[in-house]
Amino acid sequence: MKDDFINHVKPLLPSVDYCSFRFVSKYTNIISATRGVVEPIIISEDDGLMVTIIHQGGYGYAGTSNLSKEGIMDAVKSAQDWAEFSKNKLTFIPDFKQIKSQAGNYYTNADEHWAQVSTKDKADYLLNVNKALKSKPTISNWGASTRFNKIETLFLDTNESHVRQKISYLLPQIIVSAEHKKEIQTRTFGGHAHARQVGYDFIDSIDMIEKAGSLAEEAVELSKAPNCKNMMTDALIAPDQMILQIHESIGHPLELDRILGDERNYAGSSFVSPDMFGKYKYGSDILNVTFNPSMETELASYNYDDDGTNAEKKYLIKNGLLIRPIGSLFSSQRSDLDYVACSRASSWNRPPIDRMGNINLEPGNDSFDEMISSIEEGILLETNNSWSIDDHRNKFQFGCEKGTLIKNGKLCGVVKNPNYRGITKTFWQNLIKVGNKDTNRILGTSNCGKGEPNQTIFVGHSTPTCLFKNIDVFGGM
Repeated sequence: MKDDFINHVKPLLPSVDYCSFRFVSKYTNIISATRGVVEPIIISEDDGLMVTIIHQGGYGYAGTSNLSKEGIMDAVKSAQDWAEFSKNKLTFIPDFKQIKSQAGNYYTNADEHWAQVSTKDKADYLLNVNKALKSKPTISNWGASTRFNKIETLFLDTNESHVRQKISYLLPQIIVSAEHKKEIQTRTFGGHAHARQVGYDFIDSIDMIEKAGSLAEEAVELSKAPNCKNMMTDALIAPDQMILQIHESIGHPLELDRILGDERNYAGSSFVSPDMFGKYKYGSDILNVTFNPSMETELASYNYDDDGTNAEKKYLIKNGLLIRPIGSLFSSQRSDLDYVACSRASSWNRPPIDRMGNINLEPGNDSFDEMISSIEEGILLETNNSWSIDDHRNKFQFGCEKGTLIKNGKLCGVVKNPNYRGITKTFWQNLIKVGNKDTNRILGTSNCGKGEPNQTIFVGHSTPTCLFKNIDVFGGM
């Protein structure tokens, strides 16, 4: 996507009311070691173009992996044909006059690039992590991996927009299972939550070898621990579980296309309706949630979305009050609600739709020790391992890898198979303490699915530890 390529393709933009070209180049490299053996190394590359045309009341898309002049022109012709076919058949036609010209770029800041470290050194490191994982005879399964993704996009349109972005992220993973009396318990490195826009030096900063040793000990401890009991109690939820809670019971129900019914037949709808914004009390007064694409190293940070909308931090929920949805510029035109820059696509062969970016719960004032000391009886819940939520994103049930009982302000013993359930409409009302910046963690997931055909995309969540009252906690079988 160098300047000569840009100069080659800009003249191919057709003379229509509005057209955009979104070029995408993706590179993935996954290195894994399981049970002391390096697995086949995965490398994949993918390049292509999505053409979007709005013309005379019609709307058309076309994608192609043929980036020659002929291939691009064929895609333009196909998008024009679809725009012509859709005239007078659409339930909504975007107002292209609201699309502003944008010029800029965004690049992930990485001190040590992935390519600077040899594949052999990366694989050897993972083998050393494996050795640390297999530290006890009762360890029955173990493994570690690093996944690197680089996504480069070029956005051009008939408004003279010119946007280049290059996002690279790293996903380190560790898994270890221990067996005791034919029951297996597993600990992971935050589930799949440690994806960040960082360089390879992030591996050194988290010290996967040391972390592997502590996770192995926790897996053994859990395998011998008693089952979590059923109780209505205070629940202190750690960041690597909070991100799932935010994702499923705030992020997805606030997606505007879901609220407007677009996802109903596939991923479900939402209990939220358009008339609730500015009026509905989503949670207690200390609940503050933002759409924030500007946080450095967070997974879904960027300067522009995939429709070329300028990205900025905005509140979704402020002091518990529902303010705005996760809706793009085009979706906002259908609802007269404010928008955020959330129009995102998984690749060149998918049109952008309303997606979460960085959905963050803003830190509060309480330290971890202060929250623990305030609890007479409760439980600390860490690391998601299962989730279930209904089609309206209201009733939910989540399972965690590890529970630690709290009694009279002190941590007092580990339990296995802790789960909790609730109703979104009331759960966030029970938020009574929000951890300070010292408890906050920048996390993310690389596998949020939505859309038909499906689009798997990366999403960031930054969150502190949070304390909830009157939570229905129950044990496994």
